This record gives sequence, C-alpha cells and structure tokens, in this order.
Amino acid sequence: MKQQNPLLDAGRQNGHFRNTAYMINTSRPYFDAAHEAGLMALQGRSMSGRTFALGRDRLDGRPEIVDFVRCSYLGLDNHPTVIAGAIDAIEAHQSVHWSCARTRLNFDLMGELETTLSEMFSSRVIASSSVMLANLGVMPLLASGQLTGGRKPVVVFDRIAHISLAYHKPVVADETRVETIEHNDLDALERLCRENPQVAYVCDGVYSMGGNAPVKELRRLQEHYGLFLYIDDAHGISIFGQKGEGFARSQFPQVLGDRTIIIASLAKGFGASGGMVMLGTADQEALFRRYSIPYAFSVQPNLAAVGAALGSCKIHRSAELGERQTRLAERIKIFDRHLITAEQGKSFPIRMIQMGSEYKAIAIARELLDAGFYTSVTFFPTVAQGKAGIRVCITADHTERDIERLCGVVIGKISNTVVKPSMGVP
Repeated sequence: MKQQNPLLDAGRQNGHFRNTAYMINTSRPYFDAAHEAGLMALQGRSMSGRTFALGRDRLDGRPEIVDFVRCSYLGLDNHPTVIAGAIDAIEAHQSVHWSCARTRLNFDLMGELETTLSEMFSSRVIASSSVMLANLGVMPLLASGQLTGGRKPVVVFDRIAHISLAYHKPVVADETRVETIEHNDLDALERLCRENPQVAYVCDGVYSMGGNAPVKELRRLQEHYGLFLYIDDAHGISIFGQKGEGFARSQFPQVLGDRTIIIASLAKGFGASGGMVMLGTADQEALFRRYSIPYAFSVQPNLAAVGAALGSCKIHRSAELGERQTRLAERIKIFDRHLITAEQGKSFPIRMIQMGSEYKAIAIARELLDAGFYTSVTFFPTVAQGKAGIRVCITADHTERDIERLCGVVIGKISNTVVKPSMGVP
C-alpha cells in the first residue's frame, strides 16, 4: 500500500520538502469526523490483559474495551517486572529526572541500561527519550558525511518511510542531496548506487501500516556498493530474534559494522518507554555522544523509563521472551484464519483492513468501538487519500476469543455499515 508524506513531498515543485498547509486543509474533514465519532483522543484506565475502561465507565460497571491500538506486541507494557523496574528506579534516586544535558551528568542506571542493551544486541547502544529524538540526533550527522569517510552521501528515503524519519528531510537537504524512491524499489536504489560514490538509504524495518524492508536484498547492495543502511525498526524490536534484537538486527552478522545504523523503540514490543540507536563502532559512538543534538542539548529518558527498560531487559534475557514471541505468532495465525488482508501469512503483528472511503472507515471503527473493540482508523495523511482503513495491532496478551470476536464483528459490520451524512460525506 502506497502511503503519502504530504508534509514533505507535495511541495517539491518549488524546491521544498514540506507542505503543512496542504496536509492540514486536506485532512481536516477526516479528523473532524473521527473526533465527532468519538474515535480520537480517548482517555482510559488500564484494566486486565488488553482491556481498558473509558472515563467513568470503570466506576459505572460498564463493559471493558478490548484494545487493538497499542503497539505493545508482546504485552510487556503491563508486565509486573517492567512496572516494578520503573518504581524501583525512582525510589533508588528519589527523583524522576535530572535536568541537565547528557554530556554533563547521567544516571548510573542509564549507564547500566546502555551496557545491558549493547550486550544483548551486539552493538553500541545509546538510549534516547523517543525514537523521534533518536532520528533527530542521527540524521544530521549522517548527512554531514561524518559516517561515510568525510564524503557526504546522497540520502535516499523510501517513499513511505515513517514520518519520524521523513520529517527530517529538510534538515538533511540542507547538508546534502536528498532523493525519494518508491517503496522497496531496489532497482531505483541500485541505479543511484551505481551513479554516486556514496549513498545512504533510509527506511523502516517493519512498516507501521504493514509490510517490511527487504533486508537481505539491501545487504547485497551494501556488500556490492558500500551502501549505508539506516533502518528504523521500531515495530520490529523484541518480536524477532532470540534476544529480541528485532527484525532488522537479526539479519545482520554478529558485528554490525560501520555501514549500518538501526534505530529501535524501547516502547512498542520492548514494553517500556523511549528509543535507542544501535551503532557498529567506537568512533561512531564517540561522535554521537558529543554531537548528537538531543544528547548534547537535552535530557536523558526519565528514571521511570530507564527502570522500566531495565525490567524489560530481564524478561528479554529469560525464557519468557521466546514464550511470548511464540504466543504472538499463534495469535497472528488465528487472525489470518478469519480475515484476509494484504499482510496474510506474514509474521508481523500489524494488519490493515482496507476500506477505501475515509468516512466508511470512520463509521466501521465507531461500530467496532460500540461492540467493545478499539481499533485505529487510518486516513490521509497517514495513508493516501481513498486508501483509508482500520489498523489492528495483535499482541501476545490478546486471547483467542478476543481475536475471534473482533474478526466476527468486522465481517458483519463491513457488509451492513451505513455511512451517515453527519460524518461529513459530501
């Protein structure tokens, strides 16, 4: 499925990489309709398993809602070990965070976390407050040529690279040439590799709307042309690999090398909070610990996030990780037995139920919420206009009954949904 990044690509005819006004003006009716339908900005309270209660529902004894929105694919965000880690960290320091740059002072627990992650994932890991900040810190340095022997690379973005990657195109373009190619277009990428002495490719490992990068083929281009690979594997971490190293890292040799950077999440499958950068060399690590903007001019993740991540590391180094990975794979197969999607048969936990019409997608998502299931209605600018749908995030903590009931409701609602004029239909 082709996605758009209207903030970045619609204005290219006049030499820019952003078109914020176009994005807002085009998407406003869809956001208005989704808010009117009560599908956006919900506030709830975690209950048991993958359920939550909305507002006063938990006080009024109303049924709990099964959540298919959160990306905690292994169900670790509610895990007692993760929660205990957060609490213990705050109690140890009697603080939530230290307000100073990381180039000056760091929590001792932060050092423990980065050392542990580095050992687990056989790389040099720097933790960050978020994946977005991790990308913000890395991309200017990549564009500057500091990672490619002093020669600035042509930085090539996959067209549907996540907005947390594509957002930085203007900054990258201020340093070097930027190109955007169609999704997973290896022929176009190889042509650019042949035509330019240095090329860096920016993509997701597992894409947030489904699908994946062809990592094996990208490694072939890396070996032949010296292609620099920059892979954001936020949605692939923890759910793949014996140590949870993720979809991308598990396909590289033991030593990451100096031509690959992998960004990953400490939330999502990992179950805590924050992001991380996996680097291959000591020189790269030293560079980022001095010149990465979020590292040098902002604060480290708060102590609760650090403690929670240390708790998750304990699970990653135990047999429980494999058990949860297996259970997740089983839940994905149950979904695929009931509903056919473009991701059918793949081992990723994201499923997109295509609707086409934005208003039909909103109407069905509302029907699902009324039936006790909260899903993500997706429309422009997250996906292309006319390609709206419903995203379902499957987790290891969903029960077989949760998934079977959801699929049954979806099948019934798709054929019976009536789109109401009040939802903004012209």
